[in-house]
Amino acid sequence: MHQFQISPIIPIEVGGWDISFTNSSLWMLIGAVLSLVLLGVAASRKSIVPGRIQLLGEEIYGFVEDLITDNIGHKGREYFPLVFTMFMIIIMGGMLGMLPYSFTYTSHLAVTGALAFLVFFTVLMVGIARHGTHFLHLFIPPGVPGWLLPLVVLIEIVSFISRPITLSVRLFANMVAGHVLMKVVAGFGIMFATMGGLGWLGSLLPVIFNVAIIGFEFFIAFIQAYVFAVLTCIYLKDTVEIAH
Repeated sequence: MHQFQISPIIPIEVGGWDISFTNSSLWMLIGAVLSLVLLGVAASRKSIVPGRIQLLGEEIYGFVEDLITDNIGHKGREYFPLVFTMFMIIIMGGMLGMLPYSFTYTSHLAVTGALAFLVFFTVLMVGIARHGTHFLHLFIPPGVPGWLLPLVVLIEIVSFISRPITLSVRLFANMVAGHVLMKVVAGFGIMFATMGGLGWLGSLLPVIFNVAIIGFEFFIAFIQAYVFAVLTCIYLKDTVEIAH
């Protein structure tokens, strides 16, 4: 599990707090810089017939915009910067984590938890600011009998509070599981290859399987960013409209 170990690159301690610049910080910075460069170059090359980079930037922009419109509506366009940023942070974490000697920062609950709680508190604060106490109607589904209302309200509150937990754990667990599986399968390949003789034949299956896993992990990186963005839109919808 050493591949998930956070190591300080520049040790920094302030007032007894360890705020060192770590390998996780480095790869988050790399992800942010690459995102800015990619989108900056894509936006600067404005042509009727787009090139590859411009087309990629437009596709990412349009993809996130469609997510917001489909799940929140046109009023949700005000949340585009937040949802777009979440999508780019997560997909960069997954994609960069596939590079040799890199670090998958989305494999740490501290990172995914921070993103999930940002969404949670955004929904809570904006919802209360816009709708006041009427926002509490979110916990009262329409058509529930009065005698069943206390139990349903309790379930809805627990469900609402658990949002950041499920949102963060899903992402972190998928990233960890995928990378551990790749490491284990690669270990089998190395074990067979070092046996000597015809042992290299036994290593072929793990190698082929690992190549398939690597391709699948790139797909998973996209899916996790997509799921996180969709759930963020669904949660943010509660701030736009209260059904009753």
